[in-house]
Amino acid sequence: MSTPTAPQNVLYTANVQTTGGRDGRARSDDGRLDLKLSSPGSSGAGTNPEQLFAAGWSACFEGAMQLAARRLKIKLPETVAIDAQVDLCLAEGDYFLQARLKVSVPGLDRESAQALVDAAHQTCPYSKLSRNNIHVEITLA
Repeated sequence: MSTPTAPQNVLYTANVQTTGGRDGRARSDDGRLDLKLSSPGSSGAGTNPEQLFAAGWSACFEGAMQLAARRLKIKLPETVAIDAQVDLCLAEGDYFLQARLKVSVPGLDRESAQALVDAAHQTCPYSKLSRNNIHVEITLA
C-alpha cells in the first residue's frame, strides 16, 4: 500500500472539537458549528455522525457535479437533489459503514446526468475517501 503524499496546497482546514462521543457535543473553532450529538436510534435531541457524513458527502458531491458540468459544458439544473443514506452496520462484532447516494437531475437527459454523476464520483473528496473502503451505491433517481 502506498503512502499518500503531503498536500501541496491546503485550501481549507476544518477545526472541530468533540467531547462526550456519540452523546456529546461538537463545536468548531469559528463557532459556526455547535451541535448536540446523540446515538442513532436514541431519543436524544442531537444529530449523529452518520447524518453528518451523509450531509457532508451529498453537499460535496453536488459541488463536484457543478464542477463536472462546467468542464463538460452541460447546464446543470438548479433543482439537483441528492438523497444520501449512510448505514451504520455490525457484522461479526465489527462496525462499518455503507452508503447510497440517489441523485436527481430533473430536466437533464439520462445520459448527460449519468456522465455528471460518474465524473463527480471520480473527483468528489468524499467519494475518493470511501472508494474501496465501504460499499457504495450511486444511482440516478
